[in-house]
Amino acid sequence: MKAYEINEFGIDNLTLAERETPAPKESEVLVKFHAASLNYRDLMMVKGLYNPRLKTPLVPFSDGAGEIVEIGEQVTKFKVGDRVTPIFMQGWIDGAIDNSKARTALGGDLDGCLREFGTFDESGLVCIPDHFSYEEGATLPCAAVTAYHALYCSGSLKPDDTVLLQGTGGVSIFALQLASVLGCRIIITSSSDEKLEKAKELGATDFINYKTTEDWDKKVLELTEKRGVDHVVEVGGAGTMAKSVNSVKVGGHIAVIGILTNNGDFNPTSILMKSVRMQGIFVGSRQMFEDMNRVFCQHTHLKPVIDKTFEFGEVKDALKYMESGSHFGKIVIKF
Repeated sequence: MKAYEINEFGIDNLTLAERETPAPKESEVLVKFHAASLNYRDLMMVKGLYNPRLKTPLVPFSDGAGEIVEIGEQVTKFKVGDRVTPIFMQGWIDGAIDNSKARTALGGDLDGCLREFGTFDESGLVCIPDHFSYEEGATLPCAAVTAYHALYCSGSLKPDDTVLLQGTGGVSIFALQLASVLGCRIIITSSSDEKLEKAKELGATDFINYKTTEDWDKKVLELTEKRGVDHVVEVGGAGTMAKSVNSVKVGGHIAVIGILTNNGDFNPTSILMKSVRMQGIFVGSRQMFEDMNRVFCQHTHLKPVIDKTFEFGEVKDALKYMESGSHFGKIVIKF
């Protein structure tokens, strides 16, 4: 089978290798992948910025979707032909995260999904919603589950809450969709008016171009009559943490989902003074994934937003496209 490998860091150093097709053990299934999707973590992993001590060779990309083509003798959860996607952390089934669960992430601790076939324990898979394609299913494991965890689990999101979203990448767009079905007020930022217009079509209610409105936290307070928002999905952009704390209400919730850039000399005093609840979100469990899929199945008009699809041989181009920051929603690789 064909598989991409990280042997040396750098997009142009990603290699396409031949590997033996694995055989499933007793409790495992063999998945034939049809699609994979990109996350910013994958780009950082390939470039050596996420874990410079990464053990190589490693198959990158945490997110993929495919069909089960063979099952082990003890498998009871799935059958041949089922459409599935592996969960981000193979060891995090339910409950709270711990160190051992955190060390089972695909595309980092374990080989990821940028390969034609992969074996997985039956406990580490979920079914793709019936109305989703393989390409749409491949977008779910990291970005969608992160957004669900941030708002529904950590945030206990309620109808009519006000949510602040930063940018229009995969997590932010999934958060927009998940908040919109509860009738929440959604304030979203972007450097592109064109992207803000697309966000409006998905249910966003208020829009801030942070290039033309540099003090966007002041604009958030203006929009909320100085109260602040109930929730912030903090993606870790340049200098965003201080502005997120300024934007959130007293006693509000900030879900920290990424560290895209250094936040500099952030003073945490305001977290204390405003009694802000700040929670780091490292994707989520299989239970969260299954609960989230029920939301998608209840609201069948919700479909993952795919910006652009690349072929299996165009992985380097897909990574460079993500690096450019031009995308709105998800970038997908079709096998």
